[in-house]
Amino acid sequence: MSEACGCGSDDRNEGEQEPERLWEITELRAAAAAGVVLLAGYAVGWSGGPHVVEIGLYALALAIGAYTFVPSTLRRLAQGKIGVGTLMTIAAVGAVILGEVGEAAMLAFLFSISEGLEEYSLARTRRGLRALLALVPDEATVLRDGAEITIPPAELRVGDRMLVKPGERVATDGTITSGRTALDVSAITGESVPVEAGPGSDVFAGSINGTGVLEVEVTSSAADNSLARIVAIVEAEQSRKGASQRLADRIAKPLVPAIMVAAALIAAIGSVLGDPLVWIERALVVLVAASPCALAISVPVTVVAAIGAASKLGVLVKGGAALEALGAVRTVALDKTGTLTANQPTVIDVATTNGNSRDHVLDVAAALEARSEHPLAAAILAATEGPVQPAEDVEAVTGAGLLGHRDGHRLRLGRPGWLDPGPLSEHVAAMQAAGATAVLVEDNGQVIGAVAVRDELRPEAAQVVEHLRRGGYQVAMLTGDNQATAQALARQVGIDTVHADLRPEDKAALIGQLRQRSSTAMVGDGVNDAPALATADLGIAMGAMGTDVAIETADVALMGEDLRHLTQALAHARRARRIMLQNVGLSLGLIAVLIPLALTGVLGLAAVVAVHELAEIVVIANGVRAGRTKPLAQPGRDHDPVAEVAASAISR
Repeated sequence: MSEACGCGSDDRNEGEQEPERLWEITELRAAAAAGVVLLAGYAVGWSGGPHVVEIGLYALALAIGAYTFVPSTLRRLAQGKIGVGTLMTIAAVGAVILGEVGEAAMLAFLFSISEGLEEYSLARTRRGLRALLALVPDEATVLRDGAEITIPPAELRVGDRMLVKPGERVATDGTITSGRTALDVSAITGESVPVEAGPGSDVFAGSINGTGVLEVEVTSSAADNSLARIVAIVEAEQSRKGASQRLADRIAKPLVPAIMVAAALIAAIGSVLGDPLVWIERALVVLVAASPCALAISVPVTVVAAIGAASKLGVLVKGGAALEALGAVRTVALDKTGTLTANQPTVIDVATTNGNSRDHVLDVAAALEARSEHPLAAAILAATEGPVQPAEDVEAVTGAGLLGHRDGHRLRLGRPGWLDPGPLSEHVAAMQAAGATAVLVEDNGQVIGAVAVRDELRPEAAQVVEHLRRGGYQVAMLTGDNQATAQALARQVGIDTVHADLRPEDKAALIGQLRQRSSTAMVGDGVNDAPALATADLGIAMGAMGTDVAIETADVALMGEDLRHLTQALAHARRARRIMLQNVGLSLGLIAVLIPLALTGVLGLAAVVAVHELAEIVVIANGVRAGRTKPLAQPGRDHDPVAEVAASAISR
C-alpha cells in the first residue's frame, strides 16, 4: 500500500488469518456502525428533535468513522510522513470548527468505507496466494521401521519414505521410488492434463495422486517445499513497485503538501478579499477534493489482484515491476533447449549399411551407452527394444566417443570425424541438416550404422510462436547449439531470427542489443541462461517447479512445462497494465475536475466527499478486474490469448 495514500493501517500480524467476508473487515464494521449512528442523527434532525441529540449522534458517528484512519495518520505524522489521511483529518477537524459536524461525520463514514473495501480487495488477493499452502494435506503417511505411521506434514524429514495412496494429495516435494500413476498438478502448475509419473519422477507438494500407490522419498521439508517457496517469494517481492506505481507515488507525494499549501493560500487570500468563513470552508473542500488516495491505491490494488490471478494460471510474477514489464514487452527471445524443446533427446532416425538391421545397430550402440552417463545415452537406451548386454572394458574418448568389447567384438561409437561414415556420408549429412546429432556405430572396424538423436520441439512450440507473432511480438531464438541445428529447429517452429553458437555471456550481450530496440523478455531454463535472464527487461524461467536458479534469477516463472502459459501470461499482463493506466487516468481526471468545482463553490464538502469516495470504490473495483482469468485452452483448439488482446493493447 502506498505511503502516499496514507490510507488505512497495515498492522496486520503475519500469522493473523486474512478476512474472508466483508463484515470481517474492521473498517467496514466501523463504517456500518458510523452509518447507523449518522442516519439516526439525520432522523432526529428531520423530525425536529433536540439539536443537542442530533449533534451528539453526528459526533459519535464521526468518532467511530475517524477511528479507522486518524490513529494511523497520527502515527505517520510522528514519523514525518504526510498522506491523504492527513488531509482527511484536517478536513474533518475544519468542518467541526465550522459547525458542520454532520458533514465531517459523512466524510469519516465514506472514507472508512473506501478503507474497508481496499483492505478487503488486498486481503482477498493475499488470501489467494496463501491458499496454495492449503493444498498441503493435514496428514502424511510415512514408512518408518517397517511400519506405516501418520504424522503432520511439518514433521516430515528429508529422506523419509512417504506413502501416497490413490486420490491423496502429496504432502511435500519428493522423488518417486516405486509405483506409477497420473498426477493431477492443475492446482499448482495450471496444466489441465494429468502428468504420467513413475520411479525417478519428481513430485511436488499439493499434487493429487491418481490410481496408483506411490512410495516417495522426501526431498524437501514442509517449510521449504515448492509451494512454501512460491508463496514466500511472491509475498516478499510484492513490495517491488512497477513503473506506474512509481509514477503514482511521484505524483501523490508532492501533491499532498502542495494541496495543503494551496488550501492555506485559498483560505488566506479569500479571507482578505471576502467572507473568511466562506473561503475557509472552500479551502477545506478543495483540500478534500484534491486528495490523491484514489491515485495512490489504484495501481497497488491492480497489481495484487493480477499477481494473485497469475499464480492460478501457473505463472509466478515477482511483484509490480515484473508485472508491468511483462505487459510492456514487445520482443521475446526464446532459448532452444528446455524452452522450445523438451530437453529430452530422442532417437529420430537410424541408418544402416552392410546388411545390418536397425535393431542390431541400436543394440551395439546401447551396449556401449549402458556404461555411459552421456546425455545421449538415455535416448539410445530408450529406443532399444529388449534387454541390453552391456559391453566390457568401456572407455570414453574425450570429445570423440566410446569404445569397448563384447563377445570378442571390438565396438566403437562416436562422432563423424573420429569415425569414418563411409557409405553413410549422405545419411549423416542429412541427419545433421535436420538438426540432429549423428552418432556412428562400428563393429570390428566396420561401420554398421548411424543413429540420429535430437531434442524434439515441444508439441505446442510452433503454435506459441505463431500466436506471439500474431500478437505483434518480435520473436528470436538464442542457443548455444551449432547453426545448422538451430536453423533446422527454427524452420520447424516458424522463427526467422536465429542466433546460434552462443556462450552465456554472448546471450547476455545479445539481449542488451535487443533491449535498445524494444522492451525485451528472455525465456530460458534459468541455469545457463541466468546472465541473459538478468540482463533482459524481463526474465522468464521455464519450468520453475524445482528449479531454484530459475525462480531466483527470473522476474517471472512459468511453473508448468506447457509453453502456452507464456502467451497466456503476456495477455494477462497486457490487460492488467491497461487497467493500471485506466485507474491512473481516472484518478488524475477526478482531481482536475473536483478542484475548480470546489473552489467556485459548486460542490460542497459532503458532495465532494461522496464523489471522491465513490471514485475510490470505482478504481478499486476496476483494479480487482485484473484478477479475472481464463483457463488455458486445450491442445488443438484455436485459442490465441495474445492476439485476442492485441487490438486493444496499449499503443507501442
